[in-house]
Amino acid sequence: MSKNKPLILFETEGSYPYSGGGVSTWSHILCNELIDDIDFQILAITGNPYVESRYRMSANIKKIIHIPLWGVDEPSEYYDADHPFSYQISKKARTTTKTIKKLFLPLFKDFVDCVFDPYQSPRKISDVIYGFWRYFQFFDYKLTMREPALWKHFKASLLSRVEDNPELDIENPRVFDMTFGMRWFYHFLMPLATPVSPKIDVTHATLAGFPALSSIAAKYEYGTPSLVTDHGVYMRERLINIGRADMPFFSKKLLVDLSTLVTRAVYFTADQISPVTTANQEWEMRFEAPEEKIVPIYNGVDTDLFKPTPKPESTANQPTVIAVAQVFPLKDIETMIRTAKLVKEEIPDVQFIIYGSLDVDKEYVEGCRALVKELHLEDTFTFGGFHNQPSKIFNEGDISILTSISEGFPYTVIESMSCGRPVVATDVGGIKDALEGCGILCKPRAPQNIADGVIKLLNDDSLRIELGKKARDKVLLTFTTEKSVDAYKDTYIKLTEKERQPLKNSVEVKSVLNVIAHTEEEQVVAG
Repeated sequence: MSKNKPLILFETEGSYPYSGGGVSTWSHILCNELIDDIDFQILAITGNPYVESRYRMSANIKKIIHIPLWGVDEPSEYYDADHPFSYQISKKARTTTKTIKKLFLPLFKDFVDCVFDPYQSPRKISDVIYGFWRYFQFFDYKLTMREPALWKHFKASLLSRVEDNPELDIENPRVFDMTFGMRWFYHFLMPLATPVSPKIDVTHATLAGFPALSSIAAKYEYGTPSLVTDHGVYMRERLINIGRADMPFFSKKLLVDLSTLVTRAVYFTADQISPVTTANQEWEMRFEAPEEKIVPIYNGVDTDLFKPTPKPESTANQPTVIAVAQVFPLKDIETMIRTAKLVKEEIPDVQFIIYGSLDVDKEYVEGCRALVKELHLEDTFTFGGFHNQPSKIFNEGDISILTSISEGFPYTVIESMSCGRPVVATDVGGIKDALEGCGILCKPRAPQNIADGVIKLLNDDSLRIELGKKARDKVLLTFTTEKSVDAYKDTYIKLTEKERQPLKNSVEVKSVLNVIAHTEEEQVVAG
């Protein structure tokens, strides 16, 4: 264990500290509550470079490594800002076409083989991922990934696979589709060009996806122990999002296969996998997470901050349903709007207020606004946007609602419960763990079923008050911030004390062994 506080590499994607939402809330609480015990470096993947932190960083956050996957000409300016420009020039000078073809192309061929068969040995996949990282610590990412020989191999390999397996030929990929495939490789694998400090005591990924590539690299290079927190299972939500996307079959399959191989490698190399609900375990094990590594840690809420108070004057005399959710497809706001229509038919003066970002999927937001207008709910359904005092939101209403089609263990549910407001929610993810016995669970994408639950609680004061009290008691017993944070603190300390065993010492893939041997020679020369 380090003489000073343990240093954790905390890996996020599309969330903390540049975006709101449940994962960011959890991240901010965790970092702040451990200010006296744990130090953090944050590795944050975003979609573009033009983002600003939405949180005030606590003193124990020692560094932020920002990796924008899109919109940058020289990615090293972001992921490797600690090295001088001369260092980057020397990497470019070493990156010749000859070196790429001799050293990286064999590695890339193994990688493509893994993409086309993402269910082969997770050890081979993990070896290859580490080989990429090791290579990019010595050679330039941009020059290498844009080498024409890589494109030629990818195209030839794909076409050969289609010819040899006619049953896969649901839709022949176009050159345009294949070009996008190479672009996805270039952008999504960028974390593998990011240095990882040997001073890191534990890596902690907030999902089993691309941010955790650095965890794999650290485990191979230094034997750094790793922890993965599954909020909503990454592959489950990836499948939902890709299934809804307007893209050719080939592109969907490529993204699914790429995500699958990453997830399997993350689970294979992780020391502990901590879903925020037991409901995630089945999905984790489907992607070969070893059962003995799975240790659930529930989210927690500050019960002194989120506590029951009377409704404010603005809603005091009107039946009010509160929702807290970013307006995008996974939250299924369209079903919430249709639910409001059905509730209004029984309770004419009801109002629904949804608080949450309107910027995540603007096209979806416009579709929701159009649906509100179509159903004549302009005076019933309100988009409240961002609210800067989340602890007051739920007390504006009589109950709260969540209509998601996929969830982990949402903060909004336990925050509402902590405020003594019962919840009507879809039975997805770990919501049942929280609501069973103190709320109403409904079928997803079932407006009438959800509306029946809302009407029941709004019309029955005694039941609503009883469930609200039970909800508050359950949070106090099981879902407090203290219990959750202490569990992570104990895990960090336990992992920090583990003996380090770098996996690079047992690499089996020949192309990766060649990279290791060559780069060790580079180190000797540089030394």
